[in-house]
Amino acid sequence: MKRARSRPWWWLAIAAIAVALVAAARLLPAREWVGAFQAWISGLGPAAPLVFSAVYVAVALLIGPVWLLTLVAGLTWGLGTALPLVSAASTLAAALAFLIARHFARAKVEAFARRNATFAAIDRAIERKGWRIVFLLRLSPVVPYGPSNYLYGVTAIRFWPYVLASWVGMIPVTLLYLTIGAAGKAALGGRTGRSPGEWAALGAGLVATAVVTVWVTRAAKAELAKSRVAPQAAAS
Repeated sequence: MKRARSRPWWWLAIAAIAVALVAAARLLPAREWVGAFQAWISGLGPAAPLVFSAVYVAVALLIGPVWLLTLVAGLTWGLGTALPLVSAASTLAAALAFLIARHFARAKVEAFARRNATFAAIDRAIERKGWRIVFLLRLSPVVPYGPSNYLYGVTAIRFWPYVLASWVGMIPVTLLYLTIGAAGKAALGGRTGRSPGEWAALGAGLVATAVVTVWVTRAAKAELAKSRVAPQAAAS
């Protein structure tokens, strides 16, 4: 019976990566835009990471498409620089939004939360299990990154457990987007003359990252279901 229900989800992961690459190729080949962005960043010298982080935090607080900035980080820097950079920026943005909601805009955020049935379930689950729910939600977000940063500010969770759970929980998806960006850099001509072996290694790394991310997401959804937080409401 278990075998009959099992699904080759790794193929879905590979298909999702293919779709993401096509989407990135359509959004980013804005080759001119990407080239201009990278030229601008490069021209900033040592200040480039700081400026990128400031832009990232501002876009996150305005609930903008930070996933696009994460892709651009993968296109601009290697993983060794991009991962800690985006991880720090996304965690800082999450912390600032939390503090804004808790201390400056609580009434407005609570008014929005009361109209959201999914958030009501999240709020109850956080009351029972605290940071564990935030960690699982960051792995498999039931509400998108931008709004959730504010919504967590009106839950019972304390600030530092929230920050730590958010930081660790956001790493897998961040790594996936950065890997897609790095692959896009190669495809867009970040380096010429790659051998078939190099392309195979790049593709294998991308698929492996996708498979691990999907596996972690499925595990998180299963745990969230046990806490009665509807995983079908997930949005990335």
